Amino acid sequence: MSVIRIIEARSRRVIIGVGIDIAEIGRFEASLARTPGMVERLFTEAELLLPSGQRRGAASLAARFAAKEALAKALGAPRGLCWTDAEVHTEDSGRPVLRVSGTVAARAAELGVTSWHVSLSHDAGVASAVVIAEG
Repeated sequence: MSVIRIIEARSRRVIIGVGIDIAEIGRFEASLARTPGMVERLFTEAELLLPSGQRRGAASLAARFAAKEALAKALGAPRGLCWTDAEVHTEDSGRPVLRVSGTVAARAAELGVTSWHVSLSHDAGVASAVVIAEG
């Protein structure tokens, strides 16, 4: 494919939605401690573990929760999305990527979303995430 065709193909892509969210890590950790079943409602088994197999800490989980909230905002915050239908996966390089299924994939398809961009951060007691839905 020539450079001009690549540029033309990229120029047809549009941002369908953008979402951003923050989570106070201590508050999030306290919520998880108060409501043990919350972990299973929010996260897939894969999200709970680091690539090494160790359990993720509160800061990492809070960032993933912020990503799910940001994703919902990027989709227009519709009712009925299942938290575990959006999974924040970590590539071998450490880069986070979104994997969607079920209710989230259906809403994304309805809007024409074909790709996702996600960025996570946590520092000074706060976790944050930005999600861009592109089509």
